[in-house]
Amino acid sequence: MLLATVLCLAAGLPPATAQDNGRYTGVASCAGSTCHGRAEGNGAVVRQDEIATWQELSSPSGAHSRALSVLGSLRGRQIAATLGLGDPSAEPACLGCHATYVPVAERGPRFQLSDGVGCESCHGAAGGWIATHYTTGGSHAANVAAGLVPLEDPQTRARVCLDCHYGSAKGNQFVTHRMMAAGHPRIVFELDLFSALQQHHDEDPDYAQRKRRTDSVTLWAVGQAEAVRRSTNLFARPGFGTEGVFPEFTFYDCHSCHRQITDGPQRRLTFETNPARPIPFGQPPFNDENIIMLSAVSRVLAPAQADGFEAASREFHRAMGEGRQEAAGAATKLSGAAGTLSDALARSDGEDAFTIIAAIADRTTSPRFTDYAGSSQAVMAIDTLLNALVRQGRITVGAAAGIRADINAAYDAVRSPESYNPVRFRASLGQAAGAIGKLQ
Repeated sequence: MLLATVLCLAAGLPPATAQDNGRYTGVASCAGSTCHGRAEGNGAVVRQDEIATWQELSSPSGAHSRALSVLGSLRGRQIAATLGLGDPSAEPACLGCHATYVPVAERGPRFQLSDGVGCESCHGAAGGWIATHYTTGGSHAANVAAGLVPLEDPQTRARVCLDCHYGSAKGNQFVTHRMMAAGHPRIVFELDLFSALQQHHDEDPDYAQRKRRTDSVTLWAVGQAEAVRRSTNLFARPGFGTEGVFPEFTFYDCHSCHRQITDGPQRRLTFETNPARPIPFGQPPFNDENIIMLSAVSRVLAPAQADGFEAASREFHRAMGEGRQEAAGAATKLSGAAGTLSDALARSDGEDAFTIIAAIADRTTSPRFTDYAGSSQAVMAIDTLLNALVRQGRITVGAAAGIRADINAAYDAVRSPESYNPVRFRASLGQAAGAIGKLQ
């Protein structure tokens, strides 16, 4: 402990005390030059420039540090004004996701709300583990035992990310339809892509020894399962699933309603009937973008659970046309089925990326791409899995670059909701998946 105290003082930090256990110590407690505050990533064990990456203004990796400041932007102020709120930078409904928003009693002397989404939003309150974290001879297991969140575990990481990138029941972490109507961006989630954009470390041999290397296929698959589990769990809760006499529309597919409406001598349908949604014609559908992906990957990595999940999915859609009570009950069952799949996928080896890509674009799944949200999720999946194949050494960088035009064509098909065409999209997705399949 003496060495830990010396290192802490060298970094300009007060040593941790027993009173700090469970408290949020702030980004400053991680920012010493002997810790994570170096200008260059040349540390012996970890890069040590993680704070610089987190603060990068021109990169997605700096999005968390910018999260609080965007509340004061023109758009942020307009949203707050429309909702009848005051300063958004002081509103709990905003701070729950735009900052490390914890009770004052849990904030240490160096904690600053102005840090935005700081280290401890993801890694957990550092008061209990920061001392063991920089002790020579300390271990990752000891840090976790002291309260560090084990983000190398796919299920744990997904649940932490989903708290803000979908919503939680913890309070002040749920983007409502009212917020989106006021101008808040639509919520979308893909765990492996988000992780890549926020990666502040190298997975070198030391990282692999202390934790284990990330399996991108498993991370992506578990992210889909946890997203379904979270969305259906929240939908089933009375305080989340309804808003006055209406359902809470944040759970529904935005673009099924927000489409161009025109009058003319001949009717013009602006949507396709989805074969996996047994709901009454014209009813707004639940946003099933993650459900579609999970159905596809379960057939490959967890076939024993695939039929049960698909049945629960269809029953949930069917119940949406019956009533709130029936839909909530079916949502609870679907959430449980997604949880079972999450457990199974977390144990998978993630070696079937080629097969998963084919499953996403095959005749079973492709007809389900009738809406923008599910289609954009599919493109991200294809790209994520292609990158996983490169990292696994099963496809060369050059080969992946050679089919980039096919991937970009699929992205172009979902460039905007206004130009989205399901027939065109399905064709481009099939072409991209076929190009990847030829690289086997």
